[in-house]
Amino acid sequence: MRFETPWAFLLLLIVPVVVWLHRRRVGRSALRFSSTDHAAGTGRSLRQRLLFVPLALRLLALVLLVTAIARPQEGKERVRDVTEGVAIEMVVDRSGSMGAEMEYGGEYLRQLDVVKRVFKEFIYGNDDDLPGRPSDLVGMVTFARYADTVCPLTLAHGALDRFLETVDLVQRQSEDGTAIGDALALAAARLQTAEETLARQAEHSDDEYEIKSKVVILLTDGQNNCGKRTPEEAADLAKEWGIKVYTIGVGGGEGVTTIRTPFGEYKAPLGRQVDERSLQAIAEKTGGRCWLAEDAETLRKVYAEIDALEKTKIETVRYLDYRELFTPLAVIAMAVLGIETALSCTFFRRIP
Repeated sequence: MRFETPWAFLLLLIVPVVVWLHRRRVGRSALRFSSTDHAAGTGRSLRQRLLFVPLALRLLALVLLVTAIARPQEGKERVRDVTEGVAIEMVVDRSGSMGAEMEYGGEYLRQLDVVKRVFKEFIYGNDDDLPGRPSDLVGMVTFARYADTVCPLTLAHGALDRFLETVDLVQRQSEDGTAIGDALALAAARLQTAEETLARQAEHSDDEYEIKSKVVILLTDGQNNCGKRTPEEAADLAKEWGIKVYTIGVGGGEGVTTIRTPFGEYKAPLGRQVDERSLQAIAEKTGGRCWLAEDAETLRKVYAEIDALEKTKIETVRYLDYRELFTPLAVIAMAVLGIETALSCTFFRRIP
């Protein structure tokens, strides 16, 4: 508890003045007698014993009024996090060519598996160069011949693992392909409505969240060869909505695949497949950047650069929420003063 105007307690100096004036007035109303011996022997009545009550009530009312004027307040500290986060849509190629192998931690894994692992490091952080993105809206779109939303934009990153487990290479030949334009357009549309998604997720939270920027991270190892939209058309859409696109050509060097024969396993080169020119054009048009990642370490460094480019700002605001307590004191003071006045005019009435 605190008092907004503590200087008001100086008014309590009136209390001794009121007591002094009361005693002076009582002394002046005395009657003179030649002897009070007989009166002293009669004892004191109940009224005489309670003559202090009106003065006590008046002083109590005065103290309560002065305390009310000092404005007592009950405060509760509140903490509110204000976050300027980044809305990120991961767009991942899962066409058959992503089955080519890439070096990861001393072993060769499918490019898609490497992309998934490094993506998790980017979101959750690692013990090296990726601190994680705990305060960002993150979603994922995958594509082959068709683009699909795998994970909607969410602040609950714990659900990403389960969504990532469902991401695998396309299984049917009729669904294989590389629809970069459609996937980019779908991701841009998801980001365009990110504020609505955020409002639904944060409606029961006291924290404030603002979307600082919207970005797409596009990973592919091929060239656009199907879909309704071209990469250029999708890039125009992203630019119109103020969305930056960072493009990453996965396996930009000589990709390899494992061939099993009766004489053992052999690594066969696949040749360069990434359409670097198209990826560069998309990035330049939307204000992003383009990289080639030939292995997991390079891909990790690319994510570290993106992490440095897209910073999240978190500000903790502490404030006190006060509740005024003077009203009950003022009401009680008025009630006490009313009782004192009523008693002084009836039971404690003095004549003259």
